[in-house]
Amino acid sequence: MQKLDEGTAYGIAAGEPDPDLVEVEAGTPTGELLRRYWHPFALSADAGSIPKQVRILGEDLILFRTGLGEPGLVQPRCCHRGTTLYYGKVEQDGIRCCYHGWLFGPEGECLDMPVEPERGQDLNDGRQQRYRQPWYPVREYHGLLFAYLGPPERKPAFPVYDIFDSVPEGHEIVADANNIGLEGDPTPCNWFQTHENVMDPFHVFVLHAGFSGNQFVTEMAGLPKVEWHFTDQGVKSFQDRMLDDGSWFHRVTECVMPNVRIVASPFVEIYGPSTSVAWTLPISRTETKIFTLLVRPSDAPRIRAMYDGKTWPELTDEEHQQFPGDYEAQVGQGATTWHNHENLAASDRGVSMLRHVFRQQIAEVCDGADPVGVTLQSSGGPAETRYEVQAGNFLDPDLPSPFNP
Repeated sequence: MQKLDEGTAYGIAAGEPDPDLVEVEAGTPTGELLRRYWHPFALSADAGSIPKQVRILGEDLILFRTGLGEPGLVQPRCCHRGTTLYYGKVEQDGIRCCYHGWLFGPEGECLDMPVEPERGQDLNDGRQQRYRQPWYPVREYHGLLFAYLGPPERKPAFPVYDIFDSVPEGHEIVADANNIGLEGDPTPCNWFQTHENVMDPFHVFVLHAGFSGNQFVTEMAGLPKVEWHFTDQGVKSFQDRMLDDGSWFHRVTECVMPNVRIVASPFVEIYGPSTSVAWTLPISRTETKIFTLLVRPSDAPRIRAMYDGKTWPELTDEEHQQFPGDYEAQVGQGATTWHNHENLAASDRGVSMLRHVFRQQIAEVCDGADPVGVTLQSSGGPAETRYEVQAGNFLDPDLPSPFNP
């Protein structure tokens, strides 16, 4: 009797994403968790006298900056008759609707209603106070604009990072919106399947060093010994490689709830703590953008991964097949990956741990609690909280074991 074929694709279950790992919309458990944090969504330079369309967590919004220099972030539909403020005129105090001229400040307050009766007789007669354009709070930090899209009573303190406290002479803090580490603008896939890649250090050895040729420096080419650890606000990995001189190259990478990725440069220009912090912004369920703040020498050129001597945009379609990188591997999973078709193994422990932390915090918010890393301003808390970065590239010739917790 002829042996039957095994493991064919016939009858396989339909692919489905895990809602907890792909949802971003308001009202969904994951969307509500994400809305408990501040998110970068644009460069400071993007806010100007011309209204700009932006999308954050699946919401379409209008960004502008008043003549007084205040950034504003409002819903597009004018609260009067519904036309879009994309065609509005930015003035000294706010943005004026093109349809009937209602003027809204950066916090949505109605400042002028030019064609209403008795205009100007008493600007405090209460009419303007009855109308408000829906808006969101905005905070500027080192050239990036952050928004808070959650419930006002749960507004958190704004997180700042210790590596930006002082900048060495001859260096500067640069705000970057170019998807460092992942090409495409925006990247056409769900944010989480790109974010969890940070807790997958083995892909560096295969994808970036072996399959596509070493795209970084020789120190990054070896197979690392890896450990993962839970932190107070997420997960970190230790990656250790023995160098030719017998010293240990110790690398630490962090994921901080909900979407912060702190990865030291794979080009290892210097050893020490990471000089950058990045955020994986969910633009929508199927669009992602990475914003980065980094400390670097003034006027230094951007170093990019090489694929057989070319940068990613320079490759032909055939060369993208020959030298795939993060974009091909992550976007290649589909707009939203099928989690029910995965077969996780021991090397995926960091990914599993990150998913566990994320689901745990979804449950906390669903139960009415605040997620990790959040200090409420409404309860008398500070306006800012400070995070001490652990990630970095470290060199220790005397390290007695492959791990340095």
